[in-house]
Amino acid sequence: MSQENVELVKRAIDAFNRRDVDGIVECVNPDVEWFPAMPVTFGGGAFRGPEGVAAYVGEVRDTWEEYRVVGEDFRDLGDRVLVLSRVEASGVGSGAPVGSPLGLIYDFRDGKSSRVLSYLDHGEASRGAGVSE
Repeated sequence: MSQENVELVKRAIDAFNRRDVDGIVECVNPDVEWFPAMPVTFGGGAFRGPEGVAAYVGEVRDTWEEYRVVGEDFRDLGDRVLVLSRVEASGVGSGAPVGSPLGLIYDFRDGKSSRVLSYLDHGEASRGAGVSE
């Protein structure tokens, strides 16, 4: 099942990069919790359920001209997937380019993601997933 989880994460990231809320929602449980890496920007806390996914995608769209997650290393951890990636972005209005490491942990339940944890540091994400970088 875990390789299927990796494929589902890749689909979710692709949908996120296209701002396809329905595509993301297909990959997550109805009670998903999504914790963004920049809680100050997005008000802190988790986005919950399909409405939360839509709200998060809307905030990304409103804040960034471009915001793209580039997955580089997908680690199959059974009921979790760790993604060591980077963000390529540019701000709305300024167009200023931004790049940052991004670590994602996707927890799975019943064949879909139940929680997404985001980190701006690969080491922190790896530790959060219980693996060494």
